[in-house]
Amino acid sequence: MAFTYTAHTGCCKTKMNTLESIEMGAKYGAPIIEFDLNFDENGNPVLSHDKPKGGEVTLEEAFKKVSEYENLMVNVDAKTYVALQKVPAIASQYGILDRIFFTGIGEDAVDVTRKTAPQVEYYLNMSVRMPLMHSTAYLQSLVNKVKECGAIGINFNHKNASRKLVEFFHQNNLLVSIFTVDKESKMRKILSYGADNITTRNPDVLQE
Repeated sequence: MAFTYTAHTGCCKTKMNTLESIEMGAKYGAPIIEFDLNFDENGNPVLSHDKPKGGEVTLEEAFKKVSEYENLMVNVDAKTYVALQKVPAIASQYGILDRIFFTGIGEDAVDVTRKTAPQVEYYLNMSVRMPLMHSTAYLQSLVNKVKECGAIGINFNHKNASRKLVEFFHQNNLLVSIFTVDKESKMRKILSYGADNITTRNPDVLQE
């Protein structure tokens, strides 16, 4: 997988989980856009970080918008998992199944993800303990957990990023995705580590 970056939902000062946010990410050339996945009281997938209140953009509307852009990928940040099987079904309907992947998948959600949406690859969300970053045994334990969970790599907060972690994961043929990197100085630092994906609210700055 070549280097990518994700335009976080609400990028470039747009409202989060809107079609405008998708359009803005694409406008600035981001290869991936992100939004939050939730389910309303009827089990319908919608774009929402918190419990839906009604009036949210539906997943179908979002995937339809994505399909209008050639090769645009989607980082689907799952907040709940009650009906994940609907995600690949709708993605297939719009011909973008090969362009989506999940983040937001913790260890507790691995079984349901594998069972209900086996077609969709995912990063494993993990908390990384910076004081242990220099321990090869600790890094190996992270690698082992990601492999055990069948994920393509690790997704974690930029505050705990290190070159050693990125290199160790690459040596084990796993990917590294880091969120949410908004300051230019931090972008330059994370880029120097060689991470595979960086999520940012400022794709225009990262593009430069």
